[in-house]
Parts: sequence; structure tokens; C-alpha cells
Amino acid sequence: MTDVNQAIQQTFGNVAENYRHSVVHANGADLQHMIGLIQAVEGGRVLDVGCGAGHVAINAAPFTSEVVAFDLTENMLEQVKILAAERGVTNVTTRAGSADSLPFPDASFDIVATRYSAHHWQNPTQAAHEMARVLKPGGLCLISDIIALENPVHDTFLQTIEFLRDGSHVRDYRISEWTAFLSAVGLSVTVEFEWLLPLNFDSWVKRIATPPAKVEMLRLLMGEATVEIRQMFAITPDSFSIPGALLIGRK
Repeated sequence: MTDVNQAIQQTFGNVAENYRHSVVHANGADLQHMIGLIQAVEGGRVLDVGCGAGHVAINAAPFTSEVVAFDLTENMLEQVKILAAERGVTNVTTRAGSADSLPFPDASFDIVATRYSAHHWQNPTQAAHEMARVLKPGGLCLISDIIALENPVHDTFLQTIEFLRDGSHVRDYRISEWTAFLSAVGLSVTVEFEWLLPLNFDSWVKRIATPPAKVEMLRLLMGEATVEIRQMFAITPDSFSIPGALLIGRK
């Protein structure tokens, strides 16, 4: 197991319950778009990669024959089970593992989805290959995540605050990068929509238990940001916004 995977398990294992209660993860226009796309498949089989506490899986369940909630962290999978029990959902199963090695047969899912997880992936090209491999012909790969901007200054700022907050962060990938990853494995790519995700600073750092010293570094970095950066990320003393996108890869 890689050092990053160990960091992910340690970090998220300790705060898994926070993500079951997270308003950011339980709601959002991107989540509603994803569920609408899943609902349109009418009873398909769905794989939720990097499922976290299971908000995609649980919301998708009423419209599917089965959802497999897949995550590296066992404590997160326990939150999926709790959330399923709270909602009365019975067609969600859990499985542990890494996105770059999916333990499923070829062409076994109608939809493969991932939300707010891919920025932890060290090998997105391999993960894209695995997601395409387990998709049935005509299937959909749905990727919703924070997206890096093409401007290098904006990109550097985003990656810096993400890593300071969470040491298991690898990279927010650009839309151009995701397009290349998915196209390389034979998927046709469209961008469903883009948005700015508003975040309350205190909730953002408390959710993942960012150490106090790094919280102070983040406050300093945001407080001393250039006018360009402050405008781009809508930085205030209490909040800021970061860009997201929902991409669809069609097999």
C-alpha cells in the first residue's frame, strides 16, 4: 500500500462520521445532476468509486437494481451502512479497495460514478482505464470533483490550500486533463456543467480535522492573497469558493 493510501485511510478513518453529516457532501446541484443521469438508465447497476459516506450511492439506490459503494477506507464504508439503514435502503452493498484496481469483471456496470474523490488518486490514467473496463458498452462514467483552473497562478493557489488542509490530497485535475484521461481509454467526453462551490472556512477545516498550525497557515495564505486570487476564489474572512465540474464519459 502506498504512503498516500495510508494517509487517506488514517485521515478519513478518523473523521468518517463527519462526512455522513456534511451538508456539502449530502447536497449540491452536481449530485442532483448525477442522480438524474442514473435515474434515466432505469434500473441499471451502479458502482460508486471513492464513495465516502455514500451520498451518491444512497441517493441513487431507489433508481437502480444495485449500487456497489466502493472506498479505500473501511470506516467510510461503515458510514455507508449506517446511512443506508437510516434511509431504509436495502440494495447498496459495500466493497473496499483502490480506484486503480477495481475488483470487478469487465463490463459489469451500467454506470460508474465518483464524486469528490478523484483528487486523491495518484494514478488517474489507471483509474480511468479501470472505470472504462468495468463499464458495459453504452455505459456512463460520471466524474464530479473540484477542478483545477488552466491558469497556472490559480492552479498553484488551489493545490496549495487543498494540500495544507488535507495531507492526503494529490491533485485537483483540470478539465483538459480529465478529457485526456477519459479519451485515452475510449470514452467520449462531455462537460455536463461547471460551478463554484461555496465553502465556509471553519466547517471546511473542522470536517477533516486540519491541525491548528495549518489552519493558521491557511488563514494567512488567504488573507495575504492578491486581489486577482481573492476575486477568483471569492475569498472573505469566513468563506471562499472553489471550482467544480461534472464530466460524462460515454463508452
